Amino acid sequence: MQRGGRRRLPKASITGFPERAAPFDVGRPFDIGGGRDSDASLCSSRPSSAGGRPSSAASALLTDRSSQSAALRSVNAYLSSLSAPTSLRPPLPSGREITDAFRFVLARLDWPLADLDDDLPALLRHLHCPVKLNRSALKAPGTPHAWPPLLSVLYWLVQLARVSDHRAPSTDTTATNDFLLYVARSYSLFIGGDDDAVADLDDEYLRKAQHQAANATAAVEALEKQANGLEAKLRALTSGPSRREALERERAVLVEDVKKFQAVVDTWGGKVAAMESALGDWEKELEAKEKEIRRTCEENEELQKRINAQTVNVRDAERMKRELQAVERDIAEAESGRNVLEEKAWELEAAVGRKLNELEVLSEQCNQAIRKLKLGNDFQFALNARGSSPAEVLGTNYKTILKPALSALAEDTKKASVSKLEESINLQKQSRENAKMLEEKRDRLAALQFKIDDAESRLRLLKNEMEDYASKCAAEVGKMKEEFMAKEDQLCIVEKEAEEFLKNSERKLEDAVRESDEEVQMCARELLTLIDAVSEYKEYMESTISGMKTDLSEVADSVSSLLTKLVISGYQLQPLWSEKSMLHQTKMRS
Repeated sequence: MQRGGRRRLPKASITGFPERAAPFDVGRPFDIGGGRDSDASLCSSRPSSAGGRPSSAASALLTDRSSQSAALRSVNAYLSSLSAPTSLRPPLPSGREITDAFRFVLARLDWPLADLDDDLPALLRHLHCPVKLNRSALKAPGTPHAWPPLLSVLYWLVQLARVSDHRAPSTDTTATNDFLLYVARSYSLFIGGDDDAVADLDDEYLRKAQHQAANATAAVEALEKQANGLEAKLRALTSGPSRREALERERAVLVEDVKKFQAVVDTWGGKVAAMESALGDWEKELEAKEKEIRRTCEENEELQKRINAQTVNVRDAERMKRELQAVERDIAEAESGRNVLEEKAWELEAAVGRKLNELEVLSEQCNQAIRKLKLGNDFQFALNARGSSPAEVLGTNYKTILKPALSALAEDTKKASVSKLEESINLQKQSRENAKMLEEKRDRLAALQFKIDDAESRLRLLKNEMEDYASKCAAEVGKMKEEFMAKEDQLCIVEKEAEEFLKNSERKLEDAVRESDEEVQMCARELLTLIDAVSEYKEYMESTISGMKTDLSEVADSVSSLLTKLVISGYQLQPLWSEKSMLHQTKMRS
């Protein structure tokens, strides 16, 4: 039944709307016993523009944040007062919510539109709306640039609907007037002796009463469902964990993640420092060996020049040739040892390269963790492969950038928890307000129940006429029972299929659990093999270093024995060989 007895107008076309009088004069401000400001004008310094045409469209457009919030609260209050199926979520509702709100308000104004994109701008021009609305805003209602004009138009339509509801006649008064009119006409026809007209009038009023009773029953059922839903929401809000506890748990998890990340960074920093110190020692040893080899080669060349410059006899030449061959053999052995040392140096460089690759992987993981935390300083670990110390490889800026950012993140988390606590307090206040609204709706339900009881007392007088209709309904009930039995059979089939699907799902879950256990065991075995490989590599490096030391001692012994032989021979080059032995002894001491 139409609200307030008003006639529903036909759907507007794209080209224009039918000429009819509006519920009130929309070409001037709302003056109901004097000027009136809207809810948004109470919250801001601007005057109300709902229903009137301001000096310019820009004055009615809600652009600042405070006026938009006030208008959104006013629209949501109007929708909730009418138990609308939709509401607008601040700060930016979705496109579907905005479209549903427009359709609800237009239906309330008896202007139902099938196509908002084409018909709503024409309707607003017909109603002299002060805000101009483009079709692009209606095609993308959920975007930020289209939200201010849409909110302004929706707020203007809500004010229009409120004034229209205020001027519409009351439903109870209309029902009372209809009953009095029915009684007066019935008695007048009864006094006039027109029994057929009285019977027709009774039948017509009976149909109207049945229709009103059905509407009242449907309204009561809807209110009961809404009350049950509100009670369920209230129980869920009171029984479930509070928002503060959930945020505290989330904050604890974030703090633990930050601590773990800091521990990982410190651990790998120590490992990098140890590896760099070991690499520096190996490089120093390699440089010392290379210097010693170059010095030995230079001494050999100098001795060769001196020998070539001296005059010797045949025996001395042969002896020197044999000694030179011995020295060449020693040099060849020294070169072979140098080659071995170079190969070991290459292996060490390869090991250092692998460690640098591992450090790069770890630094990438750390950078990913930093990006997930969203610290806001764009800090990233960048390794310097040419660095000779942990500070040069990792850099020193992480101490001045990363640690303050982590502490700032902890402070932001604390502030967020405090703000969430305030939100929970506001939600509790809203729940109390909802409880008050629920009590008011219960009172309304009681009043409606009283009216329903009155209507039932009137309907008892009409039971005799309804028995024939009940027999027809019984036949329909039989048909409905048959349909219900068929649907029940279908439901049994669906339940069986659901049980089979549940069994299959449980079997798949068991298979997945078993596969995950096997993967965990395989990972554990791989970890053990990796630990064994690391220990074997450590033993191999220790044995390699000990072998290098023994080779070095053997080379030193061979050089000292060679010098001793040269001293014992006692030929003219004794001062030179004594000088060489002194140099070798000095090297051995060093």
